[in-house]
Amino acid sequence: MLKLGLIGCGKMGGALLRGVEKALGSTELSVALSDVVPAAVEALQESLTCQTFTGTPVESVGVSEVILLAVKPGDMKSLCEGLSTLDGSRLYISIAAGISIAQLEGWLGARQRVIRCMPNTPALVGTGAAAFARGTKATSEDGAVANKILGSVGTADEVSEKLLDAVTGLSGSGPAYVYTMIEALADGGVLMGLPRAASLRLAAQTVAGAAKMVLETGKHPASLRDEVTSPGGTTIAGLEQLEAHGLRNALIQAVRKATERSQELGA
Repeated sequence: MLKLGLIGCGKMGGALLRGVEKALGSTELSVALSDVVPAAVEALQESLTCQTFTGTPVESVGVSEVILLAVKPGDMKSLCEGLSTLDGSRLYISIAAGISIAQLEGWLGARQRVIRCMPNTPALVGTGAAAFARGTKATSEDGAVANKILGSVGTADEVSEKLLDAVTGLSGSGPAYVYTMIEALADGGVLMGLPRAASLRLAAQTVAGAAKMVLETGKHPASLRDEVTSPGGTTIAGLEQLEAHGLRNALIQAVRKATERSQELGA
């Protein structure tokens, strides 16, 4: 049985916990919950069917083997320093943006195993894209645990910590780029006479379907694009406009600027 602790019972922490319960089964999981807002703990506890325990951060960590740290970045230092007095070695998985492995290891103490990860908001509906990096004491087995937890609500990839800023720029901020694309596609449909609701539904499903094609076929996006682009047809006419107005470079530069901003915030 996995003994899992969650400090910070907000949307992302709750989504990860529910995903793990679904993946493992309620009989293979026990959970210790802690949050400064009692109502958040109660709401999450009611949504779970596994064995649960509530208490202070120290109490929750004391009965856990793996701890998800899901508090705001500004609260992380004081939380970790308060946990550093506990005996034994545990695996701590942080989802706080901008908090480095070195900081976490320094605050928690030399014996603790640390993993830093960057999930994204589609994890809330089970289709997240996350990446994680192991600290100096975290083992390959710890990495497998993180992969199972993050993978329960989407996909998970292990990277070096220096690449987490690029992950932030791509998949962390990426949903906002895609939302903008969906909105623009829907606006185009409305411009051409489609009702707003139908246009938005068609746009969103088209993006979801195209993404699923990439993931499930294993084909390069360019190959899939060529398969639906007939000589002199409608699709090539639309693609010509995307190239003319710089969509490709705009997306590349969005990832670059968001990555650089993440680096600035973490400096």
